[in-house]
Amino acid sequence: MSYRRYGRGVKKQTQHVRDEFVAVLDFIPNGNPVDRHWRHRTSPLIQSIGTKYFTLVEIVPTTIKMYGPGERYLIYELNPRGDAVKIVYDDLTSIARSNLTQVLRQIILEKEKVFVQLFNIAEPINIRMHTLELLPGIGKKSLALILDERKKKPFDSFKDIQERLRINDPAKMIVDRIIAELQGNEKYYLFVDPPEHSPGIKLGYLERIYLLVGYREPW
Repeated sequence: MSYRRYGRGVKKQTQHVRDEFVAVLDFIPNGNPVDRHWRHRTSPLIQSIGTKYFTLVEIVPTTIKMYGPGERYLIYELNPRGDAVKIVYDDLTSIARSNLTQVLRQIILEKEKVFVQLFNIAEPINIRMHTLELLPGIGKKSLALILDERKKKPFDSFKDIQERLRINDPAKMIVDRIIAELQGNEKYYLFVDPPEHSPGIKLGYLERIYLLVGYREPW
């Protein structure tokens, strides 16, 4: 898919949205009448998720066409004026929520080398809990096996994790964790920014891993 970065003279209005690229979750051509942003109640509207920091974003596109779930765009490609706002999970339409798992999974699989590193570098949060225990399905027994195996050799793929740890679907574990964090009721946040005014603690693993692997967008 072609993309362009915003040019000189375009005033950036989405400073609170860290992501530049988004994946479409839902397109509402006539607007969302129950949207808390009044301008979005009658305007064509895209609900999307950032492909780097997993920010949920609503955008009013300047070009009216059909936008399909999973399609990727630069925010300023969709709206050069920067008419995009950060939203929360509860703002998502039922269609956006139903598409979220598959869209996230595709992003995770494309960034496999990024997310595999979590299994290699994750550390204890405190004396009682390890970061990896935040992933669904990881208990004390699984944790002990992961720590033992990564001492022998770092994990290099999801397939490697599956075979050595007997974990059926490591990508699904990551997707499920991201969705739980987007819902905003977690104590610790591995991947996304905690909601505003939340007591949740950001662990910052996403930024650490991007730096470790030298990740560059897109996607």
